Amino acid sequence: ESDTASEISFQFNKHKKTPSIGSHSSDMASVSSVSGSVLSVYSGDFGSVDAQGTVEFALDYDEKNREFQVHVSQCKDLAVVDEKKGRSDPYVKTYLLPDKARMGKRKTSVKKKTVNPIYNEVLRYKIEKMVLLIQKLNLSVWHNDPLGRNSFLGETEVDLASWDWSNRKLNWYPLKPRSLSAVNGVDHRGVMNLSIKYVPPGSLGKMCPKNPPSGEVHIWVKDVKDLLQLRPSGVDSFVKCYVLPDTSKKSYQKTRVIKRDTNPVFNHTIVYDGFHTEDLKDACVELTVWDHEKLTNHFLGGIRLGLGTGLSYGISVDWMDSTQEEVAFWQEMMSAANEWIEGLLPLRSL
Repeated sequence: ESDTASEISFQFNKHKKTPSIGSHSSDMASVSSVSGSVLSVYSGDFGSVDAQGTVEFALDYDEKNREFQVHVSQCKDLAVVDEKKGRSDPYVKTYLLPDKARMGKRKTSVKKKTVNPIYNEVLRYKIEKMVLLIQKLNLSVWHNDPLGRNSFLGETEVDLASWDWSNRKLNWYPLKPRSLSAVNGVDHRGVMNLSIKYVPPGSLGKMCPKNPPSGEVHIWVKDVKDLLQLRPSGVDSFVKCYVLPDTSKKSYQKTRVIKRDTNPVFNHTIVYDGFHTEDLKDACVELTVWDHEKLTNHFLGGIRLGLGTGLSYGISVDWMDSTQEEVAFWQEMMSAANEWIEGLLPLRSL
């Protein structure tokens, strides 16, 4: 919890190539288990059906009950998913962005065998008005497939900061295709400023009292800029660190919590020992940023530093998915032993 350096060992059975190693999942890989359906806003089948049609809804805020209400009335001229049977089974789903995790999704009932469904349902969010005004409403229409992946039929977004709250009437909105950035979950979540260093075994010479018997990876988390502001007061953030595939408590480290700041300065150094040079191609340093609250923590974004090969000790793993920037950063550290490599890397969702 302090700013001083903390040191832990990089320990796991590197030679036991069983499926259990590949199935390890860290906080970033299994964020849905922490915060409900955070992944489902970008899950589903996006490419098989062209978005078309319109949706009718109205927005209101109940000051007395502190409740945001989305009155979903109906849709018209939706795309046909099952062309052989000429049918779609649509429903409407809403999120408040960017805080998908905290509020979760709301959805209507499914209307079967129609491209002109009538809902007349109200989706409700208990939320303070000040918090609501820094969010966007994402409303999307989906075909329900009980045996497979639901199909995306179109969406619309409303910036609630500029919404006219005197307008409580039902209005029609065109359904638009999902953008490529939305499909990939690419959105601005902030930037992490950090330095990393690899100290090979015995590289500091026999005369050096701090010469490590095994290799060490040093991670200096300096600061993060432009975090998502979940509340008007800012965000209470901290950084978690794992060296994958080790997800044990021995691998887990975290910084202290910086309160009410979207540009937190951590200045926290972590040292992992037990590294051999050949481990660097199979390991992955995962740094994730979280908003701290009493009941649960909310995922804000993260980075994964590794070679991004999709493999770890010969086993296919989904967390070895580093971006080009992250791979280049890791490769530079590997090629410059005992030197601090500084970088500014964008945080990403999954």
